[in-house]
Amino acid sequence: MRFFLCGAAFVALAACEPSIPDSGAGVGFGDYSEYIELEAVRDAELTGQALPPAQGVTSAPLSGTSTDAGADVAADARAVLDATRANSGEAPLQASASNPPPEVINDPSGISRENDFSAVDAERTIEDDAQLRRQQQAQYRVIPPTALPSRSGASGPNIVRYALSTSHPKGQSQYRRGGLNAQARYERNCAKYPSPDLAQLEFLEKGGPQRDRLGLDPDGDGYACDWDPAPFRKVRGN
Repeated sequence: MRFFLCGAAFVALAACEPSIPDSGAGVGFGDYSEYIELEAVRDAELTGQALPPAQGVTSAPLSGTSTDAGADVAADARAVLDATRANSGEAPLQASASNPPPEVINDPSGISRENDFSAVDAERTIEDDAQLRRQQQAQYRVIPPTALPSRSGASGPNIVRYALSTSHPKGQSQYRRGGLNAQARYERNCAKYPSPDLAQLEFLEKGGPQRDRLGLDPDGDGYACDWDPAPFRKVRGN
């Protein structure tokens, strides 16, 4: 009786166990080839392109000779290229024995005739080149440098010549100066000139550097309104 009750309980438990689904049937689709076809149809609908006709797949071996295999591959490639050109509105290529591809000419990368030894050798010899060099050397002339011409025109003061004629630095007094409110007069008069060069030029025209009629050089260094001769001297030194 005890064995009978245990057997009945085991059968009842086995009947309550849920069934395990078969994973070999796939998840949501059939075999893999069907999934590939459905994916191609979906991609064609998304891109708006027509679905190409299905190509049959066979397990038959290729032709026995390599020539026939190469011809088959070339024919397939030509068919794909023609279909691509037709979709883009271009005429298919007519490649055949009577219409060969254009000949590709291997040019020596644009080498000039002067650098092409075969071309130069056909035109002149080494002796001709030596004679040409001698002719060029005979025409060579060395032109010696000459002095710069003197400046013509105005004979007034020249700030460049004045800068080169001096050697003392800016701020070192060389001439006696005097007068009341010299600093105030200096600042007021120098403000009238757009540049120190113009102030120095008029300073020299009015009797400078010995005399300072305009009040542009209160410290007596001979340089008006912060004008500095150092840049001109530097150019001469270089």
